[in-house]
Amino acid sequence: MGSGKSTVGALVAARAGVPHRDLDALIEEHSGMSVADLFAGRGELAFRELETRLLSAALEGEAVVSLGGGSVLADGNWALIRRRALTVWLDAPLPVLLVRAARVPAGVRPLLAGRTEAQVQELFKARLSRYSAADHRVDAVPPATAVAEEVYRLWVG
Repeated sequence: MGSGKSTVGALVAARAGVPHRDLDALIEEHSGMSVADLFAGRGELAFRELETRLLSAALEGEAVVSLGGGSVLADGNWALIRRRALTVWLDAPLPVLLVRAARVPAGVRPLLAGRTEAQVQELFKARLSRYSAADHRVDAVPPATAVAEEVYRLWVG
């Protein structure tokens, strides 16, 4: 939801010379519809089921994988991610995330559609405990290139 996962992931992958896999993009490719259309037409549950089905393939081999913010919430997904990957939480305060999310066309972020600011705050708070369990936390407020450099350094050790 605006932390820069896709942009930073692509930059890190390019720097490392490995593939970049964006789970939302894989879902769109597999379903033949945008994430927003999938949510609207089939619902969040169908989206989450497809997300879980594609997660294992996304994590295969050496690659940088950008995960949607909700993909880590299912315990089985989180266990798989922890077994196969170094996890990095791109952390930014909610007001920053909301400003960034507002820059994309309406409907692109279906979890925000129709929600009040208080509801979005609750969604954000509900995810924080899982996000904070990541191997690393990186401040996602600086420019994406700086964030990507920090993630790259963490990855290569």
